[in-house]
Amino acid sequence: MSRVVVTGGAGFVGSHLCKALLARGDEVVCVDNLSTGSMANVDRLAADAHFTFVQGDVSDELHIDGRIDAVAHLACPASPPDYLRLPLETLAAGSGGTEWGLRLAERYGGRFLLASTSEIYGEPTVHPQPESYWGNVNPIGPRSVYDESKRFAEALTMAHHRALGADVGIVRIFNTYGPQMRLDDGRVVSNFVTQALGNRPLTVYGDGAQTRSICYVDDLVGGLVAMLDSSHTGPFNLGNPTELTMMELAHLVVELTGASVEIVHRPLPEDDPTRRRPDITRAREALGWRPTISPREGLQRTIEWFKTHVETATP
Repeated sequence: MSRVVVTGGAGFVGSHLCKALLARGDEVVCVDNLSTGSMANVDRLAADAHFTFVQGDVSDELHIDGRIDAVAHLACPASPPDYLRLPLETLAAGSGGTEWGLRLAERYGGRFLLASTSEIYGEPTVHPQPESYWGNVNPIGPRSVYDESKRFAEALTMAHHRALGADVGIVRIFNTYGPQMRLDDGRVVSNFVTQALGNRPLTVYGDGAQTRSICYVDDLVGGLVAMLDSSHTGPFNLGNPTELTMMELAHLVVELTGASVEIVHRPLPEDDPTRRRPDITRAREALGWRPTISPREGLQRTIEWFKTHVETATP
């Protein structure tokens, strides 16, 4: 049994990671300030004697009792509405929060896993994006609070590795979806599904030709666990290489929900990337990891979960 601290553990991806670690017999300390996470995501985990919840902000120096075998740092607002609403908190999670997680892992000789993001590639000029690509990011645009917090977090993690010998791993997460997403979190899958189930027009920004590669959350968590268990530093891209335009995704959601709704267009947000697709060669070769759930299958599972929760969505 390992004892793993998961920061942001009450969030969408974090709660799934907590569940997977508990399922294999690990002890989990979930740390979350609940600014974007929810206790509803971990309520069922609370009955497990190996699960502990700590409410607190990772940008403060929290105290965790007992040994620590690993720290998985996922704490950070991740959807555009959230990090635009919480810009200073987002930057703090990437800077002070990463520093705290690194020092906590180092104190006990544990491994530190940084959940970085495909957003470090910005508006990519290389497609698909390999980890060797340095990115094309606007450092002062509205999205920079998220992009640059993650880029700094990667730099800080590697500095601890090089200067202090810290055992670290970095993964760059591409668009992820699945059960336990907040219905009003503003990301494309939750937007489309809640709009379709609510018989509202689907909102597509720009002409809909921009692409994303969406990865089902169970596939992503498999990659996170594999990285935790490895000795690799990375960075490794974790995402599904299947690329969809936003119009293709919208039509697929309409088909799977059976909704009879129109698709409306709105102006494209500033600095919104037009293409995004991971090159996962490194993760496949080093971790033996690849996604196995197709967008159609994953969306169908997600829609079934959303059907029982859509009444709580914010229009």
